[in-house]
Amino acid sequence: MKILEEYGLKALHKLDPEIAHGAAIAALNTGLGPRSGPFSSDRLKTSLAGLELPNPVGLAAGFDKNATALHALSRAGFGFLEVGAATPRAQPGNPKPRLFRLTEDQAAINRFGFNNEGMYAIEPRLAARPDGIIGLNLGANKDSDDRAADFARVLTHCGPHLDFATVNVSSPNTEKLRDLQGKAALSALLNGVMEANDKLERRVPIFLKIAPDLTPGDIADVADVATDAQLSAIIATNTTLDRDGLKSASKGEKGGLSGQPLFEKSTRVLAQLSGLTPLPIIGVGGIGSAEQAYQKIRAGACAVQLYTALVYGGISLVDDITRGLDALLERDGFAHVIDAVGAGRADWT
Repeated sequence: MKILEEYGLKALHKLDPEIAHGAAIAALNTGLGPRSGPFSSDRLKTSLAGLELPNPVGLAAGFDKNATALHALSRAGFGFLEVGAATPRAQPGNPKPRLFRLTEDQAAINRFGFNNEGMYAIEPRLAARPDGIIGLNLGANKDSDDRAADFARVLTHCGPHLDFATVNVSSPNTEKLRDLQGKAALSALLNGVMEANDKLERRVPIFLKIAPDLTPGDIADVADVATDAQLSAIIATNTTLDRDGLKSASKGEKGGLSGQPLFEKSTRVLAQLSGLTPLPIIGVGGIGSAEQAYQKIRAGACAVQLYTALVYGGISLVDDITRGLDALLERDGFAHVIDAVGAGRADWT
C-alpha cells in the first residue's frame, strides 16, 4: 500500500494542485485508501469537550469542504473529522489559480475564499454521515450583509447532524473576515452563535478557530471572550500571512500559508493560549510527524489536526502519526495522552 501511495502522490504532484486535490478525494471515495478505521489504545483514548475520541489526531477543515468523502475519511485513521467551511449560500470562491504547492518548504498557499456548495447541499450529506466524531467549520458569505449572522444560520441548518461546530473568523482569504476577531465584534458574533445553539434540540460543542498572526494582547482578548462565551475549545491556528524563510518559487503568492513553516508560530500561540484559558486547545499548523504532534500536545494541545502534510505524506501518514504518538507517550511514561498536555509548555512561552 505504501509503494502504491508513493506512486500516486508522484502522479498527483504533476497535476495542478486544486485538480490533484479533487482527484485525491475521488480516489478515496472509490476505496483507494485505508479501510481499518482509527488506531487506538488506552493511552490515546481521550475526551475533548465531552466527545470521546479513539485518538487525538483529527482532520482539519478545508480538506473535505463539501462533506463528500465522509465515509472514506472515517476509515482513514482519524480520531475525529472537521469538514467545511460551509456558508449559507453556495459561492465559487476566488479566481483560479488559488492553491500553490511549496514543495521545498513542505507547505502550501491557498486563497480559496470559502468556495463551497453551501449549507443546503452539505446538510443532507451530514444527515447520511457515518459513525464517529464529525464537526463542521462554519463560514460567512463574502457578499453577506451580516456576516456574523451567517455563522448562526449554518449552525441552525446543519447542527442536528453535528458533534461539534467551529466558528471560523480566521481565514485570511475573505476580506475583513479577520476583523471579527476583535474583542467586541467577536463577543457579539459568539453570542449569536450560542443563542442559535441553545435553540437546537441537542446543543453541540462550539469551537473557535483563530489566526496565528495575532499579537499577545489579541490572544489574551480571544481567551477572555471565548471563556466568557462558554465555548468548548479553541483551535490554534489557521493559516498565516507570514512569509519569513520560504524558499519555494511560489512564496510570493497571496493567501494563507500552511504546512511546516507554520509549526513554530502556531505552537507558540497555542502555548500562550493554554496559559490564559481553561478551555481545551486543538493544535493545528505544520504537523507532519508523530514528534510534531507530540510537541503540540506538550505545548498545551488536547488534540491535533492535520491537512497540508497529507499532500506530501499521503493518507497513510495519519496512522503513522497516531501509532508514533502512542509510542512516544509510552516512552515518556504517560499512561494517558491527557497527562502529557502542557508538560512542555514552558519550552514555547
